[in-house]
Amino acid sequence: MCSEHILEQLKPIVEDWKGKEGNLIMLLHAVQKHFGYVPREVSLQLSRLLEIPLARIYEVITFYNYFKLEPPGKHRISVCLGTACYLKGAPVILEEVKSILSVKEGETTKDGLFHLDVVRCLGCCGLAPVLMVDDKVYGKVSKGQVMEIVSKYGKEG
Repeated sequence: MCSEHILEQLKPIVEDWKGKEGNLIMLLHAVQKHFGYVPREVSLQLSRLLEIPLARIYEVITFYNYFKLEPPGKHRISVCLGTACYLKGAPVILEEVKSILSVKEGETTKDGLFHLDVVRCLGCCGLAPVLMVDDKVYGKVSKGQVMEIVSKYGKEG
């Protein structure tokens, strides 16, 4: 990414939040929404625009699990490990997803198609175990269904 191009994209985001208390976290949310993650080049420009140390920006980014430093996959797979899901077999579902995609929790597949996250609750306890791909919830998932679910999104590319 070109510095001028980044600056052009960042200026409206910064203008919306500049001078407001607690603006850094809100700016980072807006940056991640815009870019899909918080690129290093963007953090550098943000540091200059806000006149704050780069270390302060990374302090916030690394403290909150929500912020990503790497580009996300096209599809986000979330496996719920909340109590109900855990007791109903979610660890087996998670291991199957990891095996199929050859990734660990928090990683993106080499082709950039999938990103795997573990979450503590999706609010669908009655459907446990639950797997979510992007915004679609799959309930009462069995190990045997995981390949079918994942491959559906792989075909969409």
